[in-house]
Amino acid sequence: MSETSDEAFVRFVQARGASLMRYGYLLSGSEADAADLLQDALIGLRGSWERIRRQDAVEAYVRRSMARQYIKIWRRRRREQLVEVPPDRASPHDGFARVEADDTIWNALGELGRRQRAVLVLRYYEQLDDDEIAVLLGIARSTVRSQAARGLETLRVRLEAHRPAEIRSR
Repeated sequence: MSETSDEAFVRFVQARGASLMRYGYLLSGSEADAADLLQDALIGLRGSWERIRRQDAVEAYVRRSMARQYIKIWRRRRREQLVEVPPDRASPHDGFARVEADDTIWNALGELGRRQRAVLVLRYYEQLDDDEIAVLLGIARSTVRSQAARGLETLRVRLEAHRPAEIRSR
């Protein structure tokens, strides 16, 4: 008995939904915005399910859709929205468990400007190169590099301040 298109779609959402939600949170810094990004991307995916599914590009399609939607929102708002406490992100099978358990990193990432946060998420979480990020964000490659450098430096400074003094002095 073969799986119907609806069943395959539901199975995909059940299997990858939590990971995609975390990705949305990394982009937006807000649980509510992450849910909106994911929902919009899944609506778009459902309309193109058969075509995308045949190309074996389902998750990439959703992630790019979420990133593009985030960029549209970011360009409209041009304002930072910080969160005091990131949502629970625990997952028993997640390779990021150690990092996710450390609120210091999430808080520092949330304090970055929207463009710096987007560049770092796309570079290190999505593993896109500078050219792909530039196209996706609609900015120059040199801007991607400078935003990444500034964002990383800001994270270093903020994270260094949270390290115990005996470790900092080494």
